[in-house]
Amino acid sequence: MRKLLVIIGIVVLLAAAFMHWILPGKVEQSMNINLPHKPYAVSEEAIKLHNSLFVADLHSDSLLWKRDLIRRSKIGHMDLPRLREGNVALQVFSATTKSPTGLNYDSNEPDSDNITRLAIASFWPPKTWGSIYERAVYQLEKLHDLARRSELTVVTSRQEMRGFVARREAGDPVVAAVYLIEGAHPLEGDLENLDSLFDQGLRIIGLTHFFDNEVGGSLHGISDEGLNEFGSAVIRRANEVGLIIDIAHASPQMVRDVLALSTSPVILSHGGVKGVCDTARNLDDSLMLEVASKGGLIGIGYWDAAVCDTTPQGVVQSVRYAIDLLGADHVALGSDYDGSTAVTFDTSELAVLTDTMLTAGFTIDEIRGVMGENVKRFFLQYLPDESSR
Repeated sequence: MRKLLVIIGIVVLLAAAFMHWILPGKVEQSMNINLPHKPYAVSEEAIKLHNSLFVADLHSDSLLWKRDLIRRSKIGHMDLPRLREGNVALQVFSATTKSPTGLNYDSNEPDSDNITRLAIASFWPPKTWGSIYERAVYQLEKLHDLARRSELTVVTSRQEMRGFVARREAGDPVVAAVYLIEGAHPLEGDLENLDSLFDQGLRIIGLTHFFDNEVGGSLHGISDEGLNEFGSAVIRRANEVGLIIDIAHASPQMVRDVLALSTSPVILSHGGVKGVCDTARNLDDSLMLEVASKGGLIGIGYWDAAVCDTTPQGVVQSVRYAIDLLGADHVALGSDYDGSTAVTFDTSELAVLTDTMLTAGFTIDEIRGVMGENVKRFFLQYLPDESSR
């Protein structure tokens, strides 16, 4: 009997070790894919220009996974060493807190959740297994912990943004992080949760993800609804405290409702333009024009449903179309790195975008704007004042 118990104990320990150290990496490796490609040849002119840029990315889901982002990994698309290699100054870190089984861009029911299994397999605290709010808190704690252990700094106000920009301009290689929740699911229908997350460092609120939720309809849900009563209250409260609103994944009617109600410009943190890539993931050009006309920003992604062609040339084609449609001041980068996407360049290889834009005849001002100056300007203007709460 003792021998049997020992064997059972060993099996349990091996299973736990597999789940703790191996399984999360295997899962991520199957979902965050770096498509095979030869090393990119980047011109000396492009390298010099890229190294002079303020590079910013409006969306990465790297906090979802078990990797320590301080270390360079062969898995996924982004970590701190690769941010430095890509000369990224500012990265928006998104928290994914709920995701439906069989997720797709056409229609998803809200009654399933892949993140519960991932949280358990990744040994997240048990309180996160049944609470979407706690999943947002936990991922924000991961970001603050990363900042404590590295040169990363979490930016939460215009004042902090100005200080960070001054440090970069003085030659300090510090990297800034801004925290976003992908979908308002962590609010769990309670505005007090919005205030609590804001106080802990939340600065961008996505409204929906792959399905309808307490605030209204998703672009990939089943209702096609706009903002409901609670959703309208969320917009008003976000405006009051200075949260930036993200309409990525929002239904067309929700986008219209938000634009009619919000007193501040909004962003679409990651997506594409339908005039280039006609997929269910992208909003009509007419809605993109409305976002831009009210001062908003559109982050162009790097994966197939956003740009159709994931090569650097394909991404730049979408950027060019977006600039011509919306104006150079309204286009930014929104990679969706580590968001269960397949890409042909990771964060360390971002100079290939600068090179491709140069080759395509972009002006230096257009390149600087898209690569990050537009995001810098937007955050300097619309992040909350330190006295807003």
